[in-house]
Amino acid sequence: QLQLEDSGGGLVQPGGSLRLSCAASGPLDSRPIAWFRQAPGKEREWVSCVSSDGTKEYTAPVKGRFTISYDREKKTWSLQMNNLKPEDSAVYSCAVDPRYRDYCEQEAKYYDSWGQGTQVTVSS
Repeated sequence: QLQLEDSGGGLVQPGGSLRLSCAASGPLDSRPIAWFRQAPGKEREWVSCVSSDGTKEYTAPVKGRFTISYDREKKTWSLQMNNLKPEDSAVYSCAVDPRYRDYCEQEAKYYDSWGQGTQVTVSS
């Protein structure tokens, strides 16, 4: 398992932007890297991922608004979130899949390294 540290959450008005960041300690290589979120009373939801071959995927509600980027040499990745909506409010966590895959697993059970989570609140 890797040590992950995520950051960048906060309070923002609807339509605003935030940038989340995650940094890994340990051998990241080309393992899939992802972002999940969990709102109060809801199950953890997969948001976005970069697979081992560099393919980026997004859950439908965030397509066109969120952008995942990464730097594998620096072992960091980010989630740029634009045009935020109240329904985007959640605790966001970065995660790493221990297996090399040219696709993104969307279930949390496939990821074994997790950040502590950062709160994103979208409210006026």
